[in-house]
Amino acid sequence: MLRIVAVLLLIPLLDVLLLVAVASRIGVVLTVLVVVLTALIGMLLVRAEGRHTFAKIQRKLAAGEPPTDELLDGGLLLIAGALMLTPGLVTDAVGFLLAVPPTRYPIRVAAKKWVVTPYADARSGGFATGRVYTGGFPGGKSGTGDGNGDAYDLDDDAYDVEFDDRDRRP
Repeated sequence: MLRIVAVLLLIPLLDVLLLVAVASRIGVVLTVLVVVLTALIGMLLVRAEGRHTFAKIQRKLAAGEPPTDELLDGGLLLIAGALMLTPGLVTDAVGFLLAVPPTRYPIRVAAKKWVVTPYADARSGGFATGRVYTGGFPGGKSGTGDGNGDAYDLDDDAYDVEFDDRDRRP
């Protein structure tokens, strides 16, 4: 959590330092023009990519498939749009990385691996990704199994005999 806060504080600091450096080189008016121009171009790009992603979501839903990658792309495009609206060259650069499909793909893969999958596993106890313990109860604490955590199933004859013996008791 502390790392996230540090990164969120570092980005505006880098933005201010870069804006001061660029303004000292090309002038304040030109720097403001560059920031406004990158924001406008970025917003047009995000808008076009958003429409394309929305169309892909509709196609996947019409085909009966879950649009998981497309929804992640939509979330990344929302973040890109917010970064594009934030004045600064660093935020615009990060926004462009999230808006352009060739760079968005590895970011989406990383987000699935390190954010979505661990969150889904934590919330579902491993059922979302199939990482669940399926060998009976650990340590053989259930009273069935061989004591090593491995459950065993009775065959049909043993099952019937066991219940036949119980039914005969008074």
